[in-house]
Amino acid sequence: MPDPARPRRPLGRRAVVRGLAAAAVLGATGCTRDPDGPTDGASGRTLGAPPACDEASGTPARPRRGRVNVVVVSVDDLGWQELGCYGSDFNETPEIDRMAAEGVRFTQADAAASVCSPSRAALVTGLYPGRTGITDYLRPEAALSEAFLSPDLPTVPDVLGVRGYSCGLVGKWHLTEVFSGPYRERPGNPFAHGFDDVVVTEQRYIGSSDYVHPYAFMPDEPAREPGEYLTDRVADEVEAYLARHRAEPFFVHVSNYAVHTERVAKPALREKYAAKADEVAAAGGAAVDEDRVVLAAMLESVDDQVGRLRRALECQGLADDTVVMITSDNGGSNSERNLPLRGGKGELYEGGIRVPLVVWGPGVVDGGRVSDLPVSTVDLLPTAADLAGVPAGRRPATDGVSLLPTLTGRGEQEQRDATYWVFPHHFGAIRPYAAVRAGDEKLLMWLRDESVELYDLAADPGETDDLAARRPASVTRLRGLLRAHLDELDLFPGPPPDGPGGRRLLGPDADLAPRAVVVGDPVADARLDGGSGGGSGGGSDGARLVLGGGEGREVLVVTDVAPGSDDVGIVATPAPLRGGARGRNLLLGLARNGGTSVLLRYRHDRRGVAWEVRLDGELRDVGAEPLRGMDGTVDLSRPGSRLALRLRGHQAAAYVEQGEGWELLFRADVGPALDLGDPGVRAGLRYAVGARTGDGEVVVERLTARTL
Repeated sequence: MPDPARPRRPLGRRAVVRGLAAAAVLGATGCTRDPDGPTDGASGRTLGAPPACDEASGTPARPRRGRVNVVVVSVDDLGWQELGCYGSDFNETPEIDRMAAEGVRFTQADAAASVCSPSRAALVTGLYPGRTGITDYLRPEAALSEAFLSPDLPTVPDVLGVRGYSCGLVGKWHLTEVFSGPYRERPGNPFAHGFDDVVVTEQRYIGSSDYVHPYAFMPDEPAREPGEYLTDRVADEVEAYLARHRAEPFFVHVSNYAVHTERVAKPALREKYAAKADEVAAAGGAAVDEDRVVLAAMLESVDDQVGRLRRALECQGLADDTVVMITSDNGGSNSERNLPLRGGKGELYEGGIRVPLVVWGPGVVDGGRVSDLPVSTVDLLPTAADLAGVPAGRRPATDGVSLLPTLTGRGEQEQRDATYWVFPHHFGAIRPYAAVRAGDEKLLMWLRDESVELYDLAADPGETDDLAARRPASVTRLRGLLRAHLDELDLFPGPPPDGPGGRRLLGPDADLAPRAVVVGDPVADARLDGGSGGGSGGGSDGARLVLGGGEGREVLVVTDVAPGSDDVGIVATPAPLRGGARGRNLLLGLARNGGTSVLLRYRHDRRGVAWEVRLDGELRDVGAEPLRGMDGTVDLSRPGSRLALRLRGHQAAAYVEQGEGWELLFRADVGPALDLGDPGVRAGLRYAVGARTGDGEVVVERLTARTL
């Protein structure tokens, strides 16, 4: 719960947000910096040179304040066993290994998601990604969606602010899809969430990384030195942050861009590990590829950065008052290097979500221990709240639990009954699915048909032995938990329900035949058969729509029926499409004159689906390649097969019925430009059905629309 005494920041999707420039509080610490440095492009404040500890002057230990500083160091795409302390015999991470030996190392830490943005949202909110609305990595500004972490959600500054904490971000944010306009006015930017000291965060989209100045995604960021390496710059800024805030309690997220692809290492370190790879090969060891060489070199730079952080804390007299947590936002991107765990980034198998977690704090943490407690990214915020002494009544609800009893070795450690993951997206060949872990059992459920896999992680951490058929009671229990969680999240609209209601636009007992506007080829390519009206402009109960008349022609029939609310469904039952039917497509969705449409496209030659969104005739988004993994699994040649598109607000979900109930095909964000929650947008749209004809005709026997 935010402190009433704190100035309230504006909320909302287009809020103009404030930001506070942090004062440089140095005091008599023996650490110095240049007061006349360059200007940071994001915050607009003057940067100084990184502080240097003056060993001669010394730094007296400060009294404990009862409010522990919290530093979270995240490493982008760091696999669970890439650190020396987790078993790597090639990478060299002595600084992190030392902190693991002096602190607590968790062996069963999982990221809240298998990709970056959802985990980052979970870190600052303590909520599962499904509750934040960010379930996939965020796209460039050109994307049709406009996703961002809503400032309406309480985040770290709201929670720790009640205890007077300054909250900072050094590095990557990636929680908004808006990259134009003044930085502090962009929806979802870190200042909008109350972070008061933000440096070297991306100003442009960071799809592929850029590690040497000038930085493509931070074009306004000045360098401290020629040829500056980004991981070193983050280290500089961490040291400067500690100098500015040593006199007050603070939380700072040190958010590395490394070791995300495209990987770039400092040349000398790359040469070091290339030589080491040659030594391994000469000794008869397994070949070490170039990617592993470069990753090792990059990781050594991260490790050096962590060492500089530790030494700066000691220099500033902050070590006994600070807890440092080191982790990753998701599993490693190389599945082979995640072995024996299964999978990698983007997957909900353990290789995609298992991450390192090292917690160090010599004045707080009972160190020298290893914990097998299952933990999650959502636990970091409640742990920070306990370290800060935030009263229970001043905290928002989270999905996490505080790890303080495990860290201190005092008190009883609370544990969740279950931990959940939901990834309702296509990611390469990965299909939408969800998972739940309770105890050592973990169930994965594919959202298309709700088929499941069950694993015992204690006996089978590599998830190689599917126990679903042998443990039906566990499947029933865990499926029930996961189904209840999905229903609570309500992330995507379900299929249009069967039964009474809705409007039959076409077929037996139709309320209205499509008095159509035909977009595309001549009107003769669409006709009504089986009723008295005839022709594409007539109306007739019981009529069916015949679409065809020429090789490669595309015809879209736009009815005169508008969606009646911000939640609608449209269902088409085609006559069975026979043979290869090369080139035949069935189109279903909403459209308006001027070439604006949201359409589901079934391709009979591929036996697959895609979607497309057009704005004023311009193709803005097409979901083809991510869905190719479904090719061969959607077949409208079966009698009674149906295709459905459900739209709710700006979310679209496609379904198919092939004799065994509705199956979810995909969920897509069709963007604010086609948000049915906007009455003006909704008023101009009409239900539509169409086809691209190949070697014959496509017949639609029934078309039903329903307001939900």
